[in-house]
Amino acid sequence: MSGEQPKVLLVVGGGIAAYKSCELVRLIRKGGGDVTCVVTDGGQQFVTPMALAALSENPVHTTLWDLKNEAEMGHIQLSREADLVVVCPATADMMAKMAAGIADDLATTLILATDKPVMAVPAMNVRMWEHDATQRNVTWLKQAGVHVLDPDEGPMACGEFGYGRLPEPEVIWREIAGHLDIEVEELPPAAIGAPASAQVGEDEVVEDVVAEDDGVEEDDFVEAIEPEEEVEPKTGGFAGMLSSLISRTTPKRTADEIEAEYLEEPEEAENEVSETAEDDASKSETEGSNEETSADELDVDPDAVPDLGGPLLATKGGASSAPPTDPEAINHLVRTGAGDAAPEPLEGGEELPVAPAELESSDEDVLGGENFAVKKGHRPLEGRHVLITAGPTWESIDPVRYIANRSSGKQGFAIAAAAAALGAKVTLVAGPVALKTPVGVDRINVESAEDMSKAVKGALPADAAVMVAAVADWRPKEYRGEKMKKRGSAPPALALEENPDILTNVAVGDNRPELVIGFAAETEKVLDHAKTKRKRKAADWIIANDVSGDVMGGDTNRVHIVTEAGVESLEEMPKLEVAMALAERIAQSLSKVAADG
Repeated sequence: MSGEQPKVLLVVGGGIAAYKSCELVRLIRKGGGDVTCVVTDGGQQFVTPMALAALSENPVHTTLWDLKNEAEMGHIQLSREADLVVVCPATADMMAKMAAGIADDLATTLILATDKPVMAVPAMNVRMWEHDATQRNVTWLKQAGVHVLDPDEGPMACGEFGYGRLPEPEVIWREIAGHLDIEVEELPPAAIGAPASAQVGEDEVVEDVVAEDDGVEEDDFVEAIEPEEEVEPKTGGFAGMLSSLISRTTPKRTADEIEAEYLEEPEEAENEVSETAEDDASKSETEGSNEETSADELDVDPDAVPDLGGPLLATKGGASSAPPTDPEAINHLVRTGAGDAAPEPLEGGEELPVAPAELESSDEDVLGGENFAVKKGHRPLEGRHVLITAGPTWESIDPVRYIANRSSGKQGFAIAAAAAALGAKVTLVAGPVALKTPVGVDRINVESAEDMSKAVKGALPADAAVMVAAVADWRPKEYRGEKMKKRGSAPPALALEENPDILTNVAVGDNRPELVIGFAAETEKVLDHAKTKRKRKAADWIIANDVSGDVMGGDTNRVHIVTEAGVESLEEMPKLEVAMALAERIAQSLSKVAADG
């Protein structure tokens, strides 16, 4: 670029992600660019022209029917003055108009009239993004020379999960800077996508601190509890309260510096010992040369032997070896004060039990070693595929710690066993539990929610899906490859992100089973929450239960079957009976669907 400020024309479309355009404007200005905003009618529902005008320090254009500007053909001038036109967010409607050459408002008119490069940043629902019409429009736009960024994957404002999220403003700014040949300071990967500032008080803004890259790898950098400089405590706001409680004096150090400090300590200790020994030796020599004089003067017997048998000193060779914990361990010698010797046997000659060569499996059988009592020939689920999830999920924080819940998986395993007993082909996707696989069940072991989501997707299609697993709602945003260490009294900052909604994805997916059943573990307003969940998750049934007691991990359960027709409440009974009752009702429902179809 030349010495002049690069000019960006930012078109803000009508989507919930429009709020990120404010941060994008700030980043463009901070990077040395000049930005002018055009906001569609839909965009104005999410972000105001006043906010964009304040951030850009330029007028914001909203209509094609501005008499003053259009007297000078303002839309033509806007499209020609910019070095780059950025459409962010680019909704499905906006991209369809761009691909078709429709110019029915200021934004689409100037996009059609521009002779400068155009960049589109899509943001929409995952189904809208994956639709053939949208993908066709994207292909046409790319063929026309428009640079279309790929959307991010993640949770949507509508509650679904997938591709369609607007990329973070920092990522968009880097793409813009690349087009304008602007150098951007490299940030650690963890910093991309993090908010640049957080609003704390009315006028107070706390900027995120990003470590400067001085040739130190990000993983080697250790952040101290306190930054380098001492900061005067602030008098107001939440940050002011924190700064008044925590002093800021310890400098940041790299991992190499910390390791070097620990390595120096033994060397210093050895040097001190050697120096002390040398001082003692020289002192002994000096005392030896004056020994006769000192003895004569003090009238001390030079041949006297001091008594070293006091309680502070142990008698050499008096200690005995510790008794062995296993008779098989007497196959070695123990070094004692009197020399090497065999370990002493236990008093009384009692022998400890010898551990078996192979440990028996400790997995619990939810059926107690028995089978469901089913009438001969009663196989209403024969020829049906039933997909079941069970157990908790573990969301790893580091190699040692993880986020989990109290689910035992017993109810899900019992339902799998009951469905198999009624003749179904059963696929059981199980979280980390110590339960035996029921007879006739195909088991897939998983650990995290993402693993379970992939396994469920791979097990489809199915006639019925029974989502019993207690899937963690959140997972750590960043996995630490090394165990997190304590840093004084300050707890570690644990950023979380949302896990995929497995039940919703199955219920609205292309391979939707005929019957989709979810479970709702509630502690209050059980039926109200279950009814709301059934509609929100697009499920056919929700099996609700109150887990405020000892249901999780216990052997009994009391459930309510919430359907579109109403609520059926079962009495409290063993989980095995609950499982068979649900399996019978699943068979009846599938038979009814088949008869109606």
